[in-house]
Amino acid sequence: MRVIVTGGAGFIGSHVADAALERGHEVLVIDDLSGGRRENVPSAARFVQLDIRDGAKLNSTVAEFKPDVIAHQAAQTSVSVSTREPIRDAEINILGSIHLANAAVEHGSRLVFASTGGAIYGEVPEGKRAKEGDPTVPLSPYASSKLAFENYLYGYYARERGLKSTVLRYANVYGPRQDPHGEAGVVAIFSQRIKAKQPIAINARKDLGDGGCVRDYVFVADVVKANLAAIEGKIERPTMNVATGVPATTKQLADLLLREIGTTQVNDGPRRAGDLERSVLDPSYFESLLGKPVQIEEGIPATAKWFAAR
Repeated sequence: MRVIVTGGAGFIGSHVADAALERGHEVLVIDDLSGGRRENVPSAARFVQLDIRDGAKLNSTVAEFKPDVIAHQAAQTSVSVSTREPIRDAEINILGSIHLANAAVEHGSRLVFASTGGAIYGEVPEGKRAKEGDPTVPLSPYASSKLAFENYLYGYYARERGLKSTVLRYANVYGPRQDPHGEAGVVAIFSQRIKAKQPIAINARKDLGDGGCVRDYVFVADVVKANLAAIEGKIERPTMNVATGVPATTKQLADLLLREIGTTQVNDGPRRAGDLERSVLDPSYFESLLGKPVQIEEGIPATAKWFAAR
């Protein structure tokens, strides 16, 4: 099978590219290297540097490679950046994705779309886990842009253009290769700062010192499993949550990392604009196909070990 991975020089995309190659698929990585690293691209994959907002170049690249499937990981991924630069967020996550959908239709490819479960459902009440069929209540430009493209796929592109797609709604993904130099990826940011003996800040859920937001942290290996299943046509439903279903506060996450890496100063920080207080997803469909996801008690030590070795 011929597979294009957009964002394949980034954290999640490079893992997906690695796994697709290991399964014997032919892989082309597309990335503009604005956030990804060239060294993350597997040596066995072809690589084209381009911005998905360049529709003409994107279309010609897809036409030349003739992929069976496109795993679309490229995105503007930061909630806080989206609140400051909503136009840029929409240009990448909506317009860039539409260019890709048009190319997929024209050249007969299926599309796997990396969406967000961690932001798209809005506030998830205490004791609840968001299911795939639950109402979507995007409260940030980032969540809104991801949901907008989902709606393009479910509606126009499926019904009018015949595009077959699978949407994967990720919880908060962490693991080796995550970039600690941006504004997304608290596990990576904390890991690097603790290693360097620099202070870390636990941004408030609501009030200063409350332990921080509640999130569902999913290990990158489980995200890769979901992508491979979607690439190989094994997911029958249009949408799947990729999550653990287990809530964890920012403080609980920090405590795990401190136990694995070392000690540093821990400060209480204010709430960040655009942050949900609680986001936990229901992984039942994922588990029925792919088994139990990795829990943070196992995934955090593996991630800390990778950062420690850098």
